[in-house]
Amino acid sequence: MLAMLATPPFAYDATARRPSWADLSGDLRNAIETRLGAPVVAAHTAGAGFTSGFAALLSTAAGDQVFVKAARSADQRHLCDWYAHEALVSAALPATVRAPRPLWTLATPDFFVLCAEAVPGRTPGLPWSAAELSVTLDTWAEAAAALADPPQALLDLGLPALAPMLADEFGGWRWMVDGRVPVPPAAEPAARDRMRELAALEAEAPALVATAGRELTHCDLRLDNVIIDEAGQAWLCDWNWLCHGPAWFDTAVLLITAHAGGLDADKLWSTHSTAADAPEGALDATLAALSGYFLTRGAAPPNDAAPTVRAHQTWHGEVALDWLYLRQGWRSFVGR
Repeated sequence: MLAMLATPPFAYDATARRPSWADLSGDLRNAIETRLGAPVVAAHTAGAGFTSGFAALLSTAAGDQVFVKAARSADQRHLCDWYAHEALVSAALPATVRAPRPLWTLATPDFFVLCAEAVPGRTPGLPWSAAELSVTLDTWAEAAAALADPPQALLDLGLPALAPMLADEFGGWRWMVDGRVPVPPAAEPAARDRMRELAALEAEAPALVATAGRELTHCDLRLDNVIIDEAGQAWLCDWNWLCHGPAWFDTAVLLITAHAGGLDADKLWSTHSTAADAPEGALDATLAALSGYFLTRGAAPPNDAAPTVRAHQTWHGEVALDWLYLRQGWRSFVGR
């Protein structure tokens, strides 16, 4: 792995552009403090993530700590909907899934607030330390085992399936072959030489994930959705994309950043419990789908609400493609 992709050109704990506690309207602060039952005396804004909603660890005069997300209905309706869905999903997760649980929600015509358990900690560093990646993979294995036969409360939410999403939204290489989107600069020129092979691998992904049945998966298991707490344990956050699909898909997503740091991602994949029943070709098809998705998204116009999201997508796509190139025995992608 070349050093140029070992770490991203940004810090994952400082990707978000969020309002501070002081930036919130007086009405919103009063409503939150009323529900908390005490004034807020300290607020630490979350630096990770790619949305512009309020998100902070709040401490109250009563000595309590909570994590609060909030969004305005006028111009952040999508965030209000995401937070509301996240509250429903998180409340219904099995007890063995190590994730912050919702404490309460508050909805008014002007805003939506989600208050959850506080997990004081930090985003894992890059390159991954072997110890932090190990506890994260263990936590994911426990969660995946619990979600293999999910409780009825989760099934009743009518969660989407991963396979149609891959077919409809993860077609970057096929779209390039068809001329529907230009080849992103980050994929030139090496990926163009392999574009039809990449499109063929990508096209296999929907059918491979469709074999999961009732099983649920996080569907967004990135490094910045992990918290390493003060005891060194890993917590998995942001469950609003939970869907019907195989856990090995998220294992592949998480291990992209392990490959970037020079860890043996192939060995980590082959020895992880979630990959034990992965169909032949699952990892390569997933990496093709993810690389095409991230590289095409990374070439989109800048996003003012998340200034680093395009750099994140491009870097993630390049690393996924490099891992796939090495697995296929092709000339190194980053060696172009």
